Amino acid sequence: MDPEILRSSFAVVERRAEFAVKYFYSHLFRHHPDLRGLFPLDFPEDMQRQRDRLFAALTYVMERLEDPALPGYLRELGRDHRKYLAEPEHYAAVGASLLAAFAVVAGATWNAETEKAWGEAYGAITNVMLQGAWEAQHAGEPPWWDAEVVNRALHGEDLVVLTLRPQHRLRYFPGQYVSVNNPHLPGIWRPYSLGNAPRADHTLDLHISRVEGGVLSTALVRRTRAGDILRLGAPGGGLILRTPIVRPLTFIAAGTGWAPVKALLQQLDDTHEVRLFLVARDTSYLYDRSAVERLQARLTRLTVTFITPAPGRPRTQATERLLTALGNRAGWARQDVYLAGPPKLVEDIGEALLTLGAPPERIFHDLLPPTGQEHPRPLGSAEWLLDRPQPNWHNPSGRAPSS
Repeated sequence: MDPEILRSSFAVVERRAEFAVKYFYSHLFRHHPDLRGLFPLDFPEDMQRQRDRLFAALTYVMERLEDPALPGYLRELGRDHRKYLAEPEHYAAVGASLLAAFAVVAGATWNAETEKAWGEAYGAITNVMLQGAWEAQHAGEPPWWDAEVVNRALHGEDLVVLTLRPQHRLRYFPGQYVSVNNPHLPGIWRPYSLGNAPRADHTLDLHISRVEGGVLSTALVRRTRAGDILRLGAPGGGLILRTPIVRPLTFIAAGTGWAPVKALLQQLDDTHEVRLFLVARDTSYLYDRSAVERLQARLTRLTVTFITPAPGRPRTQATERLLTALGNRAGWARQDVYLAGPPKLVEDIGEALLTLGAPPERIFHDLLPPTGQEHPRPLGSAEWLLDRPQPNWHNPSGRAPSS
């Protein structure tokens, strides 16, 4: 592969990414109509997310062409794509349509040398992804895990904790997430963090907050009951405890970001010095206080700070109060900091911690794709030109996107 050719041509394509992804899917479905079943065409917003994830993955790869960790990421991506029932011939079809889209979008800058570089690169990427898929299959790992809902705890109208029992043991590290699917909504998968360290009975918890207009989150919060079967993808994510633990620990969790933080805290003992900040949009979303109290009783060096807006104030005040509370704490240069919550909040808090003296290499978080559209895309092309949308595939933190 020639990294310079790949990067320079991708920079041209990225400027017209909105058109490129539309052309890509049009080309793919025209030449391979049988692949339409792999995509949730009944829900346009999900096609939009799929487009954004495609460019998120491409951007991530382009930024790390020489990174020795890239093959590991690609193997995990291939492992995860088994849940879509992706076969080798599907990879070939996707590659042909991707190069066709790039050629159209790049215009005069696309030549035989560029096409050769992209063909070689895509072939190499595909080989590593297929290797990851083969390794998972050879190890006896299913494309997904069927899991029965054994308990449902509703907190208010829009937040639920589901306890699941996978039919086959799901091996994971505390702090990781899984993608979740309801079989009645084929093709729609969303990432949710696992809310507990592994248990002897192999059950696991998902903390799910309903997103306005979210097809899957609404179904999980409002309609899922004990006895229902959900599908779980392969565990992923890097929000795991860095060991050995030689520094004091700070955990900052907002909303259902409490789920992975709770799982991480369950691994600790009372020899560890721990600070926990729990942030919620209002007091009703501080939904798991009994679990916090049990952790406080076991971890004698754990201090907990609850952050909510003042009564009647907007939810954004919670972020302001959190920033004030963090500024009132000292010793950030000594801390290992773990963040979990909405991606924008995690980004903002991460930047604030740098100004407080926290070393960037000691701030850990996963950046998951947003579950809702903060700014819906304009309907028409003229409106799009006047009010160009922010591309969702931009990944300022440099963390790997899920796909």
